[in-house]
Amino acid sequence: MSMKILYAGSPQASQITLNILYDKQKECGFEIAGVLSNPPSAKGRHKELIPTSVAAFALEKGIPLFTPEHLDEDCRNNILPLGADLLVSFAYGHIFGPKFLSLFPAGGVNVHPSLLPKYRGCTPVPAAILNSDDKTAVTVQTLSLKMDEGDILKQREIILDKTETGESLLNNCAEIGAELLCELLKEMASSAEKTYTLPAGTAQSGEPSYTFMISKEDGKIDWDENAQKIEAKVRAYYPEPGTWCLENQMPLRILQAANISNEEFFALSNENKTVFENSENGKVMSFKKGLGIFVKAGSRVLVVKTLQRQGKKAMNYQDFLNGARDFIGSVLK
Repeated sequence: MSMKILYAGSPQASQITLNILYDKQKECGFEIAGVLSNPPSAKGRHKELIPTSVAAFALEKGIPLFTPEHLDEDCRNNILPLGADLLVSFAYGHIFGPKFLSLFPAGGVNVHPSLLPKYRGCTPVPAAILNSDDKTAVTVQTLSLKMDEGDILKQREIILDKTETGESLLNNCAEIGAELLCELLKEMASSAEKTYTLPAGTAQSGEPSYTFMISKEDGKIDWDENAQKIEAKVRAYYPEPGTWCLENQMPLRILQAANISNEEFFALSNENKTVFENSENGKVMSFKKGLGIFVKAGSRVLVVKTLQRQGKKAMNYQDFLNGARDFIGSVLK
């Protein structure tokens, strides 16, 4: 009989991990007995109830699905008959209480996309990009009653090259997390004992740091900041909550950008240094074909490549400028 797991998760990245685990069940000696996810949410103009990515996958594959509002007694009574040995969680979004964890004889494990104890909490991926870290990691840890404080069971570092977006890095972490989970589950399933037991973990060491929910307002650009920081924010907050500023009091999203030094800017353009130095931050200076639109930002220049006006589709800078002749010379706020 295979080891049974209950998988808990909700967003698209978590669905990537679940998909890989689903395909690896037989090879690694476990069975996905059920899936736990957040309830459907109302979206769109008609407020249609849409299941989470993880829930949609479970429905497609015919895996028993649970989407309770709360992990209460009714929920526990519904999940208990599954006979799951282990709880596996990635981005479920809730802390599991002792009564819920007691349903699983082998306990629970959690995938966390950071180099724990750095960046505990709900937004470790954008935090690593925002801080221009040279590396991050994916950690599989034991589930504890306190947020992300469990022992480390598996950990793999990821070298960052400063081109990652929040989406691309999280998806990469999801794939690595699935690989680490498969290693762990295979080890547990191949144990000589008939009862499945988690291996001993390693206690986290070092000073912990914490991350928190990101709001749309956090994506507002401050043009007095260095363009390097703004460019990191554009990558970290892509695709959600997005990075934006105001153009004539209307929201303008910046979807893709780079940054260059003032010296590089002068070498690429015919801009007068005195005019540039006397311009305020946020001034749209000029553009260069093959590169993008140059915006003065702090002590450097932001090179805007893709942008989007409210209610319009995303456009590359050349197509955007074709319909916005007065954009060059304007000041973004």
